[in-house]
Amino acid sequence: MNRKSANLAIISNNTFEATKAVNLDNYDISSALQTTLEFNELITIFSNKIANKVPHSAFVYKNPEFKLEVKSGVFTRHSCNYALKVEQQQLGELKLMRNHRFSNAELQLLETLLCCLIYPLRNATLFHQAIKKAYTDPLTQTQNRTSFDDSIRREISLAARNAKSLSLIFLDIDHFKTINDTYGHECGDTTLFLGAKWIKENLRDSDIVFRYGGEEFVILLSGTNANGAELLAERIRTSIENHTIAYGMEILKITASLGVSTLRNNDTVESLVQRADKAMYIAKKKGRNQVVVAR
Repeated sequence: MNRKSANLAIISNNTFEATKAVNLDNYDISSALQTTLEFNELITIFSNKIANKVPHSAFVYKNPEFKLEVKSGVFTRHSCNYALKVEQQQLGELKLMRNHRFSNAELQLLETLLCCLIYPLRNATLFHQAIKKAYTDPLTQTQNRTSFDDSIRREISLAARNAKSLSLIFLDIDHFKTINDTYGHECGDTTLFLGAKWIKENLRDSDIVFRYGGEEFVILLSGTNANGAELLAERIRTSIENHTIAYGMEILKITASLGVSTLRNNDTVESLVQRADKAMYIAKKKGRNQVVVAR
């Protein structure tokens, strides 16, 4: 145990080895934590199981690797914070809160109890890392077509259930084949990587960009109506147009054509996607480097 301050400590596998002998009393906690690989469920189970041992009114769990924050309860002044890791793998940070200070005895007990949590958290981390890798395009570090096919069905269902807007932007890098043929595939790869980077720089945390195939990207915009999607598409188009690529001794200017569609009451996955795709091809036929909204 390496206590960084009165309220911050690091729980590691070394802590686990040193204390597992006294954890026999905590078998119920360990067993319960083996039932899920979802971070939010793990933290909620842990909080509930230790509530009678270390009373607390709220918890916050943050995991930057997965852009995750799980919190619940009544947030108060006093807290204790623990950075969790095992075998040099970061597992996030857990904070417990209540309206009076945690005693040293409670903190020592909590550190023992946390050892029940770190290996289930590691299993969850490995599981979600594998999913993330399977759903990520390695070149552009955007999500891939498989991820899109799963996400679009889920988002359409959520939008219909909650009466929320949902929009799509299809984006195609203009004259990409010419770039490949003239400068080579390495330059083409650089173009795709930078294009994806410039797209992501204009998105909200809730927006998701996917590499749909080749030089095509699709952006899924939850809670965004047609006007908002058109404004974002224009911002992305302008951003790409205003950048340059230095490749060897060459300076390249690239542009993109974008098509926008918004979910209608009678839409299927196919009809929503087809409208955005068709609008994008209309943008290309009209001269490229522009946004067309499906009407």
